[in-house]
Amino acid sequence: MDIKYVEKLAKLVDEHQLTELTVTEGESQLTLKKEPAKNGEAVQFVPSVQKEQPVEIKEEPVEEKKEERKTNKIIKSPMVGTFYKAPSAGAPPFVEVGGLVAQGEVVCIIEAMKLMNEIESDYSGKVVEVCVEDGQPVEYGQVLMYIE
Repeated sequence: MDIKYVEKLAKLVDEHQLTELTVTEGESQLTLKKEPAKNGEAVQFVPSVQKEQPVEIKEEPVEEKKEERKTNKIIKSPMVGTFYKAPSAGAPPFVEVGGLVAQGEVVCIIEAMKLMNEIESDYSGKVVEVCVEDGQPVEYGQVLMYIE
């Protein structure tokens, strides 16, 4: 590292009243520590340079669904409760991914305080994604499903 670069970093530490600054460049690491002044002594910078093992960064693929969701209509939970995708155990679900739904059609049930509340779709279209598993607790405003 260039000495002028280190001096600039030291000035930054001083100007912003930092106690420590660590800069990593390639495999080298520079740490500047500002030790508090004792009894009127001048402030000292203690630089230390270390070689650091390279860190492997794994990139996860970005889901294309995030862009798709912006154009889709969202059905959110109107209450806190338990999500059910079918009217009873063993019965077919109200809606499935890829299925069509009409406005006003029941898409799920949310049980709240021992009451079964039928949730109706505000939109007509195709179900793109159901975001909640059967029997899972849901929060107010949580996304239940996306309609295209």
